[in-house]
Amino acid sequence: MKILLLDIETSPNSAHVWGLFNQNIGLPQLLESSYVLCWAAKWLDKDEVIWRRSHGKNGVRRIGMLKEIHKLLEAADVVVHYNGAKFDIPTLHKEFILHGIVRPAPSKQIDLLTVARTQFKFVSNKLDYVAQTLKLGRKTKHQGHEMWIQCMAGDADAWKTMEDYNKQDVVILEKLYHKLLPWMKTHANRTLYGEDLVCPTCGHEDYQRRGYAFSSAGKYARYQCKGCAGWFRGSINERRGEKFTAI
Repeated sequence: MKILLLDIETSPNSAHVWGLFNQNIGLPQLLESSYVLCWAAKWLDKDEVIWRRSHGKNGVRRIGMLKEIHKLLEAADVVVHYNGAKFDIPTLHKEFILHGIVRPAPSKQIDLLTVARTQFKFVSNKLDYVAQTLKLGRKTKHQGHEMWIQCMAGDADAWKTMEDYNKQDVVILEKLYHKLLPWMKTHANRTLYGEDLVCPTCGHEDYQRRGYAFSSAGKYARYQCKGCAGWFRGSINERRGEKFTAI
């Protein structure tokens, strides 16, 4: 199973406004809509963090950047992100259709923000807060909104900070993925990717029989993984015979 971790950074929308507070922006006021400035990605448990940046809103080099992340998405069985279900993935899809790039092959999406919100009660669900609370590291510090403006203006120092910031988000994302793994309820089933007799969540081969799981349909063997500590059960109703298939 190929698992890709992904984070994108985008430019702000630009508009004419009449004030600084509580503004309703109409479409005629919009000067330029947001676009992808850069992205960082890495394959799970691999060392390299891949990073690519935009060179302006249009142009061949920008389309090349988009085609590179499209290629990675095509190769991934699972894509992991933080708020990516509502932001990163739809934003990339918008970029693809605007630039004539076909839809990438479907993949399983794991949004760690959804896991954080549904499984825990953190004071804040921001990535930086959750990561620091779990002692997994912190996001790279920067000068705030000004960094985005300077990058759009082509400032080399700002782009270096942006690269560090973007890459660090993916590094933290990977650590958080491993930490939250046993709490995920909808992780892609590794046994369906030719990895029989392993934990369906993390792929670990060592697990322990821990009683039974019951449903309205029957009684199933229950297991706990000794790798990620996650729980899973067999798919065969024990009343009809013993056979192990992790689900």
